[in-house]
Amino acid sequence: MIRYLDEHQGDQPSLSDLAEGSGLSASYLHRLFRRWAGVTPKDFLQCLTVEVAKSRLRESAPVLEASIDAGLSGPGRLHDHFVSLEAATPGEFKSGGRGLMIRWGLAKSPFGRCSLGWNPRGVCHLAFHDREPDSNEICAGWPHAQWERDDRGALALAGKIFSPSSSRNPLQAFVGGTPFQLKVWRALLRIPEGCVASYTALASAVGSPNAHRAVGTACGSNAVAYLIPCHRVIRQTGAVEGYRWGAARKQAILAREFARSRGQNPTGPLA
Repeated sequence: MIRYLDEHQGDQPSLSDLAEGSGLSASYLHRLFRRWAGVTPKDFLQCLTVEVAKSRLRESAPVLEASIDAGLSGPGRLHDHFVSLEAATPGEFKSGGRGLMIRWGLAKSPFGRCSLGWNPRGVCHLAFHDREPDSNEICAGWPHAQWERDDRGALALAGKIFSPSSSRNPLQAFVGGTPFQLKVWRALLRIPEGCVASYTALASAVGSPNAHRAVGTACGSNAVAYLIPCHRVIRQTGAVEGYRWGAARKQAILAREFARSRGQNPTGPLA
């Protein structure tokens, strides 16, 4: 449905069009979509447009400025105050996780199949997959750690991360990176759901106004998708591009967040 809405924005498809393409009844599709996105298909369609993204950039600027005033280098509580960040020690990072025990597994998410890795210190891996993932690909971030498969645990963890419920349990991300990468990731985690920042604005926020390319590289090096929301950085033009797990997926995540943050009260089947 996300792909269909994106490809047919100009046609403004009706609920009947969507239902016919999905093989579901119009009423069931409407309920299902509303439960997933928090808004109607029509509202979601509007959130897929470039103009909405550009508007969000303008509206989000004061939020980013407030984050700067609060001190982006501080430990802080992270996006929506339900995640905290623990950085690996330089020794753990340099050794590739030697001596660490990491559980991992595959699970479904609202944005496709994903792999998750975690240990008592937090979630250290989250990636989306459009095909069967290679175990070497999953373990690449911590190549010398001991990995143990646990799909049931991954399913439970995915529920905590992706559930739209407002009563989320606190989560912790455990990451390894350079000081600059950590600074960028902390900045990302201060951007609330429904807000976005440009690469240039994020570079200024971390005290390196000319380092927008390095910021893009740091976003691309993020090993904990969604939880550390690198999807909330877009181009100043409003274009949604440059996502490690695919531009279409980034667009779907952002549109869902834009839609949920608006909190509309629908007035009709597709209104």
